[in-house]
Parts: sequence; structure tokens; C-alpha cells
Amino acid sequence: MTHRFNPTILREYDIRGIVGDTLTEADAYALGRTFGAKAHGEGARTIAVGRDGRTHSGMLEAELIRGLTESGMNVMQIGMGPSPMLYFATHYLDVDGGIQVTGSHNPADYNGFKLLLKGRSVFGAEIQEIGQRAASGHWHEGSGTVEEVDIREAYVDRLLDGFSGKAFRIGWDAGNGAAGPILDMLVERLPGQHHVIFSEVDGSFPNHHPDPTVEKNLTDLKRLVADKSLDFGIAFDGDGDRIGAVDGKGRVIWGDQLMLILAEPVLKELPGATIIADVKASQVLFDGIAALGGRPLMWKTGHSLIKSKMKETGAPLAGEMSGHIFFKHRWYGFDDALYAAMRLIEAVSASGRSLTEIMDAMPKTRATPELRFQVDESRKFAIVEEVRDRLSADGAKVDATDGVRVSTSDGWWLLRASNTQDVLVARAEAADAGGLERLVAQIDEQLTKSGLERTEAAH
Repeated sequence: MTHRFNPTILREYDIRGIVGDTLTEADAYALGRTFGAKAHGEGARTIAVGRDGRTHSGMLEAELIRGLTESGMNVMQIGMGPSPMLYFATHYLDVDGGIQVTGSHNPADYNGFKLLLKGRSVFGAEIQEIGQRAASGHWHEGSGTVEEVDIREAYVDRLLDGFSGKAFRIGWDAGNGAAGPILDMLVERLPGQHHVIFSEVDGSFPNHHPDPTVEKNLTDLKRLVADKSLDFGIAFDGDGDRIGAVDGKGRVIWGDQLMLILAEPVLKELPGATIIADVKASQVLFDGIAALGGRPLMWKTGHSLIKSKMKETGAPLAGEMSGHIFFKHRWYGFDDALYAAMRLIEAVSASGRSLTEIMDAMPKTRATPELRFQVDESRKFAIVEEVRDRLSADGAKVDATDGVRVSTSDGWWLLRASNTQDVLVARAEAADAGGLERLVAQIDEQLTKSGLERTEAAH
């Protein structure tokens, strides 16, 4: 038997599509059969399976499990929870890999699968290979078993293992995502006073979209912090692997600012350690890591790419602007927003200051939000290459780790192609408004030379 996936769902970091349109129950079954055959070929016998709180996750999970067991895999079913709980399961349980059914922070009609096998993320070429294997019907026959296991208590125990944070008054917003029930269990055991909103799982996301890196989605959390005069607020995305935060004044603490706060205690314990951040991060972060005695490493955007670089370099901490934060220090190296929240409480405790005071002392720069604009898929990488070639010919200071990151006397600007959509992404940061204007003008000038105009933003 063969199966053809819609090519748009075989993405760089995971499999994701619109349920009933590009992603169906038949895809879930075929993925189970194909992943099962791949896993069998690597000597795997048992796979952990979890799901998020979307309305169609249970249906997709059932078909995925049917496919896995018919390929001879035994399944440990951990039930509904955040993606990091599934990642934890691959370390805690006697399994060879794991699959989380999740639409992450996408709109409610999306769903998908995050894949792990033999201690690695399955991404990039391996996801394309799954598509090819399904199309050729390269499956394995077998008859596996299914066992339900509840690891929620064990996961919360591990989140709190070695926790040294003080008592704060904190607001929490789970965004009706899959982290809610775990968050409720967690705050019962934390010191201080905790005000939790939207912890009830609801796959229609009735209150706001579960993406805490978009400021408008933090409106309810800001209001909660202000109304109750809380110390700070923490928010999670739909599957609990990305964190957002606001200070006591309601100011958003962006991913790179969080990283700088989290890096300080790590570098006190591990002087000279490598700390990784993606190319979208502020120069303030890279300079700050160096000032704290660390070795800053700028790397490509994308959680699977960052995880691989962490393994290669032995870095104890890595993070992205998108709120994915990875601790290898005292943790497993995967991105876990609940664990990052525990470490944030610890870092603020250790600083002897309030989070608001820490934010007040942060170097002030002017930065654009992420500028995203639609471009023909066939042109997106070519345009970045054209820009790189022109800049290099002009003698500009260019870092080509992921797209082009150009440093000038005003600051820096970035242009890169998205791995997951037909968009180009740009960002700029300067010391003042005038500098920022000049940097954005440079981006526009380069796009014009490649026959593009920065028009309608893409989301």
C-alpha cells in the first residue's frame, strides 16, 4: 500500500497542515506506518505518543497509533499535555522515540506532528524521506501493543527538581493550550502567590490566539498583572514549548531579553560556556553574554537546527527570538516553556532585583518588529543570495550564518528566507530612531534592486 502526503505539510521542522484539507486521518495512519517502518529499521521497538488540546488531536492520535502498532511498534500513550512533556517522556520512559500530535501555535484548524527518534529531532531531509517512503509503500508489518501511562506527576516533579526560586506574585496565561493542566499542578507547589488565567484546555482558543510572541496576545496577561499589582507575568503557546513574559509595568520581555536574564546564573556556574541564540536576536544579547564571560554563538533560526548545534557545541543554554528556550544545564536540551519559567523565577531570585528593575537596567535600543513579506517561493533564497553578493562586492560587514546579517555604524539589519513559508523575514536594530530609519532604508534599497517592494506584511 502506498500513500501520498500533500507536499505542503512536509515542513522543515515538523509535519503540519489544515485538518480536513491538507492534513487528514489517512495521513496520520500513513505517518504511523511510515515512521514505524523507519523506526524498526533503526532497531526501535517502543514509541511514546502524546497530543495537544485541539479538537481534532484525539482523532489524529488514534489513527497515528493504529499505524504505529500495525508496523510492529509498541506505543506508550501519555495522553494530553504540552509537547515538552512528550519530550520528557522520551527520557523518562523506556522508549526509543516519540511523536506529539500538535498544531503548536497555529490557528485552530491546523494540526500536525513533532517527531523524535533515538534521541534526535526528525527534521529537514528526514521528513522529506518519510514522504518518499510512504509514496513507495516501504512499510513494515507487525502487531504492536498500546499502554496508557500517566507521567504528569513525574513531569511536574522533574520541573521542580532543584528549584531554588523565591516567593513572587506571578500572573500566568496558558492561552487555553495544552500546558494549562500541568501549570495548575505546578503553581500549587510553587512558593508565592499565583494567578492563573485560561488554563482550561479549549482547542477553539476562545480568549486569544496562543502565541505569546505577538504582543496583542499578551493583553489579558498585562491587564492581570496591572489589576493585581503582580511582580510579573508569564504566558505559553498552544503546546507549551514557547514562552512569553511581561514585567511589573506590563512591558514585554522579548526572547533575546529573556535569554540574557537566564544566561547570567548559568555563566556564574559555568564560566566561559557557549550560549547560542538565533540570527534574529539583539546585539545586546551577544554583547551581554560576552560581558558575563560567556562565548556567544549566533546560529540559524529553527528549533531543530538550534538543538543540533547545542549537541555539537555542548552549549548549556540556547534560545530563539520566537520564545523557544533550550536548557541543557540541569535539563535535557529540549525547548520547554514551563521549565524556562522555573529558571526565570530562579534567575530573578538570584539577581536580588525585581524583574522590572532588571528590565529598567537593560540597554535601550530601537528595533523593528519582525517584518515579513510575501515572495514567490522559487525566488526567496535567490533574492537573499543576490543581496549577499551585492553587499560583499560593496565591502559591507556581512554575517551569512542564516541569510544576511549586516552590521553598520548604526546597528544591524537582517534579511533571511523563512524555512516554513514563502516569505522573507527582515529585522533591524539601532541605538536611535534615526539609525533605525537608515537601516530600514538599506533593506528597502536592496529589495528594490532585486525587484521587490516591502509591501503587505505576511503572517
